Amino acid sequence: MYTRYINLLVICLLNIIVINSNIPKSMQLNGHLRIVVFLQFIIWIFQNFLSHVNVSVLERLSHLDADPHECSLWLLLKKTQSTIWTERLQAVQDLAQNHYWQDYQYRTAAQAIDHRTAIGLARTPQVDLRFFLPPPALPEGGLWCFGGNGLPYAQSLTTIPSEKVESFCLQALVQHSKVLSHCDHIVANGGLHLLQRVYQLRRDSQKIQRNIVRIIGNLALNESLHTAIVQSGWVSVLAEMVQSPHIMQASHAARALANLDRDAEVQKYQDGVYILNPHCRTNQPIKADVLFVHGLLGAAFKTWRQKDCELTEDEESAGVQEDYTECWPKSWLASDCPNLRILSVEYDTHLSDWRAKCPAENQRKSLAYRSGELLKKLKAAGVGDRPVIWVAHSMGGLLVKKMLLDATKDPELSPLVKNTKGVLFYSVPHYGTFMAEYSVNVRYLLFPSIEVKELCRDSPALRDLNENFISIAKDQEFKVLSFAETQPTSIGPMIKILVVPGQSAGRSS
Repeated sequence: MYTRYINLLVICLLNIIVINSNIPKSMQLNGHLRIVVFLQFIIWIFQNFLSHVNVSVLERLSHLDADPHECSLWLLLKKTQSTIWTERLQAVQDLAQNHYWQDYQYRTAAQAIDHRTAIGLARTPQVDLRFFLPPPALPEGGLWCFGGNGLPYAQSLTTIPSEKVESFCLQALVQHSKVLSHCDHIVANGGLHLLQRVYQLRRDSQKIQRNIVRIIGNLALNESLHTAIVQSGWVSVLAEMVQSPHIMQASHAARALANLDRDAEVQKYQDGVYILNPHCRTNQPIKADVLFVHGLLGAAFKTWRQKDCELTEDEESAGVQEDYTECWPKSWLASDCPNLRILSVEYDTHLSDWRAKCPAENQRKSLAYRSGELLKKLKAAGVGDRPVIWVAHSMGGLLVKKMLLDATKDPELSPLVKNTKGVLFYSVPHYGTFMAEYSVNVRYLLFPSIEVKELCRDSPALRDLNENFISIAKDQEFKVLSFAETQPTSIGPMIKILVVPGQSAGRSS
């Protein structure tokens, strides 16, 4: 077989020489073009050779007088194209863990790997970023080069800083990227390149970068857009961001990469479902899921941060460093229990409706609506396929109870209830809170939101919800642990109160 390829190579070379000598001089190939044609033949022959040669032959070739690192590189690149799934994933892992290659070999690999391999490498812990091609060159100029002169003209009419205008536009795009049909329009109209430009211009703004990657994560839910996302250079950006020491940045990038990685992932992470652990591919079996659900005015990350602590001047001068984490489930729980998949969910909440809004928003803020939406997202993420532990704060505890109650009524969601092993409640108003009642009493001034109205003390709806939840917990025999406030919370500079009194927070079982 190999003799055939050598003979074919010689014949091609002779043909180029003979054909070129038998045509008029004005039509002969010049020296450079002759080399190009010859190289194209070599590449074609080499590709056909690789398609027929098996891995064992390549392994034997690696023992010849050649750079062993060079041979192992091409051997691993060949294995990344294997039709055997386990071999393919192992090759990507081995490729990422070799740190003895030279710079030119990384550049060679970056040009040779396909999209699937690039995504797999990006999801490998501490991968060398030289494996990834930089984003393609963008048009010269600012943002106007994508959309005409409209943006500079709009900015000239206001004194709002351009960064804030861009932030508002990105928030609107986030909402559009949640609609499947809108995603196609975003990509078709150059949205990926525009977002790339904004990302590069605003490297000093973590908030803007998070919103951009949030949009990419939403677009990645549509598999038909994966090629466009990779070709526009986002894999290298995400590979760098997932290694960020900032947990929020890394978690947004981890979600986008997980949605792109269809070779190792079956689950999809919808908007508002964030991966705290693991951020990358892992060989460790995941034994359970732990879900963190925030409460009123909370968020997927800030609710679970460590209490803010400022060092004194003496401590700073002494070089004392604050052991601070912006998200303890990621920093502490993941470190102690690496075999857990830790997810944090996020949803919008408001104290007041004192502002213009869409009339449909009231329905979307109700506990029942949020329960249905989150259950769909968690099912897509594969929550319920393994043991589940819930950790909920404030109104998030009511939402967890509502979701478990709704899941019992849907046969497709019954595994979620059966696999629930425990629920931890942190200051959850099982029977409401007087603060909500106060807000409703001054409703003409504060215009309390739907979620606040649902938290009224001794609400019949909350009582029924709690009783039904207790019944489910007893039937399914999962553990329930409630924590109540013992220290007052500062509301402004002069007021300190218990937001959820102990008698309300501790009556869930």
